[in-house]
Amino acid sequence: MSAESSSRGDRVGIYLQDKHPITENMELVQYAEKQGVDEVWQAESRLARDGITPMAAYAAVTDEIAIGSGVINNWTRNAALIAQTMSTLEELAGPDRIRCGIGAWWDPLAEKVGIDRSGALRAMRECVEVTQDLLAMENVTYDGDYVQMRDVELDVVHGDAGPRTVPVYVGATGFKMLELTGHFADGAVLNYLVSPEYNEKALDALETGAERGDRTLEDIDRPQLVVCSMDHDIDVALDNARELITQYLGQQPHIMKASGVSQDLIDEVGEAIGGWPADAEDIQEGMHIVPDEVVRKLTASGTPEQCREKVREYAESGCQCPVLYPLGDDPRLMIDEFADGYL
Repeated sequence: MSAESSSRGDRVGIYLQDKHPITENMELVQYAEKQGVDEVWQAESRLARDGITPMAAYAAVTDEIAIGSGVINNWTRNAALIAQTMSTLEELAGPDRIRCGIGAWWDPLAEKVGIDRSGALRAMRECVEVTQDLLAMENVTYDGDYVQMRDVELDVVHGDAGPRTVPVYVGATGFKMLELTGHFADGAVLNYLVSPEYNEKALDALETGAERGDRTLEDIDRPQLVVCSMDHDIDVALDNARELITQYLGQQPHIMKASGVSQDLIDEVGEAIGGWPADAEDIQEGMHIVPDEVVRKLTASGTPEQCREKVREYAESGCQCPVLYPLGDDPRLMIDEFADGYL
């Protein structure tokens, strides 16, 4: 989509996790494509659902919508496997439809499955550089601290053997990772449960990195995950988002740090739910601590017009494609409200 089109607020995506069965998500993606939604990004956050299987399912039942991993991590998949997987998805979906989003994962989940995330910045750079080169159909020899390759290249058996059309994004939240992203990645998947004010600092970090790589900020695509809890009943909308906020504030420190929420509240929520994993009763207990003002600060929640207004704030702060995470019982309502853009 052109920059002119994006500036009108016409580029919109949806973000799917594990709230609904995969078969329902497949139908939702088909509906979104029919309504003109541009992109779907599939999460791989907790040990609930991998990201690749749903991406393949969406590719098999759609024709045009772009499909991204939002995000897979660079610790449990070798860079060659990531490139091979994305190449296979392109074979299924067709050119210019697949987006490869890679993230640095998070503790305590990574630590609990035996992953030491020391050196996250260097490990990410090596993984993305090699993945980009392999997708460009180059023969790669690489001797890094975390990635080692010797005489490796993709072997495309069926279809066009030319370079893949898969841009590589980094799911970056911390400002050092954002600088690194600006330096070498094709795009940044900006996180959710942050405020529009966070975006301004994030863009500064991306621009700093871009300048180091002799690029500009406009060379870096910037989709952003945005929690969207839409309901004609404002209280219902706020409570649906409050549950998710409680879970993330208490369990995912990288989002906690970037959220702009006071450390006192973060500590109180964390103590109430008891860390990861938390059961439903723990999360319900913690919900009572999170005030409405925090829900409104970190999400697009409320009536359709209130949600659109909040999404405009993210767009005005540098988000080029709001990727909306639908909460509530009627995700089609959100799709319908945003299918014609948000300006």
